[in-house]
Amino acid sequence: MDTLSYVNVFVRDIEALPDFYAAVFGLAEAVEQRSGIFRALLTGASAIGFNGPEAYALLGLEPAEAAAGVRFALTFDVPAPDEVAPRAARAVALGARLVKGPYRTAYGTVQAVLTDPEDNVFRINAAR
Repeated sequence: MDTLSYVNVFVRDIEALPDFYAAVFGLAEAVEQRSGIFRALLTGASAIGFNGPEAYALLGLEPAEAAAGVRFALTFDVPAPDEVAPRAARAVALGARLVKGPYRTAYGTVQAVLTDPEDNVFRINAAR
């Protein structure tokens, strides 16, 4: 079976945004992969790669134009529903903005929807 190794996020600040996610979720950095334009945080079976603006040229891509609307959302599972609210509060204290929740979803999880300091959407989720 194929596996998803990375979800990559293009960021403005290659230091601050990975540090934000590491602090909120206790994720370890794959230090051996660190460069001036890349950092990776280990999440278990996959990792979140953070690419600085210089990575567009390296990858042969055009930078995305600023556009309204959400392009993606990261979802982080925490072990228990009673951990969603404190984790969301920690994220807000570190610069996130709470969009919705915590609330019980139609499919039975407890979830909070937030934006990180660069306005990317992420969710904190726990099964019942």
